[in-house]
Amino acid sequence: MAPVETQAPPLGEEIHMPEPSLIPIINAVGLSLAIVGITLSLIVTVVGAVIFFVSLIRWILDARHEISELPADHRAAH
Repeated sequence: MAPVETQAPPLGEEIHMPEPSLIPIINAVGLSLAIVGITLSLIVTVVGAVIFFVSLIRWILDARHEISELPADHRAAH
């Protein structure tokens, strides 16, 4: 089997990494609360669902903002 060749980005080109965020953890906590709340209480389910959906919307908006800041040739074709 031949070795796989990988190409490094051209010199001077930046590699984009997303900023660190707690939003995925908050999102998971909200979903967990909503699921556990099904067996415990309607209030826990509602609180978990609200946390989940608010963090989901925030996560999507943050991702869209990061994508909009990328150079045009780095964005996915729509």
